[in-house]
Amino acid sequence: MKSYVLTITCQSTRGIVAAVTGCLAGLGCNIIDSSQFDDLETGLFFMRLTFISEEKADQAAIEKGLAPVAETFAMTWQVHDSEERMKVLLMVSRFGHCLNDLLYRWKIGALPIDIVGVVSNHFDYQKVIVNHDIPFYHIKVTRENKPQAEARLMEVVEQSGADLIVLARYMQVLSDAVCKKMSGRIINIHHSFLPSFKGANPYKQAYERGVKLIGATAHYVTEDLDEGPIIEQDVARITHAQSGDDYVSIGRDVESQVLARAVHAHIHHRVFMNGNKTIVFPPSPGSYKSERMG
Repeated sequence: MKSYVLTITCQSTRGIVAAVTGCLAGLGCNIIDSSQFDDLETGLFFMRLTFISEEKADQAAIEKGLAPVAETFAMTWQVHDSEERMKVLLMVSRFGHCLNDLLYRWKIGALPIDIVGVVSNHFDYQKVIVNHDIPFYHIKVTRENKPQAEARLMEVVEQSGADLIVLARYMQVLSDAVCKKMSGRIINIHHSFLPSFKGANPYKQAYERGVKLIGATAHYVTEDLDEGPIIEQDVARITHAQSGDDYVSIGRDVESQVLARAVHAHIHHRVFMNGNKTIVFPPSPGSYKSERMG
């Protein structure tokens, strides 16, 4: 039996859940997981359903059957095949902890994606990528060639069919044009010391100030640097006995876990844009098939 995910955003009103679930039942579908949220401030309603087609209705038939309901409630909606893997393009510079973590989770099946390539402005991880039988693209970026470099990046995106770009510690700022074109399709990871510790060596700055929590934030990339809608965050507690090097090591562990969870949420259609914020629904049963992520 085929499994699907239905995502819905619309204005909140009575009868949405009854109409959608009744329609799916009439199409011979059985709901196995459901999450919903009413934002009382914006008046928006968000819903995510996982269901199986018990009477072998295909995706086209399901979409046709749901269309009248969607029109009635002026929904923004989509039906996704649960088995269809999202095509992901990774980008990295010289810090490889997030890249290696994503590759490991992908390799063991904990992150069910198709990695269609890795882009880097350096050659540090070329051998690692090639050994995974993944295309490697070296795109050098300088102040002078930035427009040409981004044009090449977009060529890679188009040719690979990438649905999502993941900045796994890619240390170049993307232009406003790229951010707009790929809106909602680029995820970045950074330390959570912003804006308190801007610039170089944020962990060193944090160590010198004696912070007690180290954190990381994964967010969608927008034209506002490091201020896009947040998908996932986490922290680790620090004591006075830990050194500046410990801060870096612990921080990198948190970054890797937070980025992986954000990517996992996105590829399973659990993230809904809500203005400058996001609605992130919990994982469906069985979505962590090979390993429970940290």
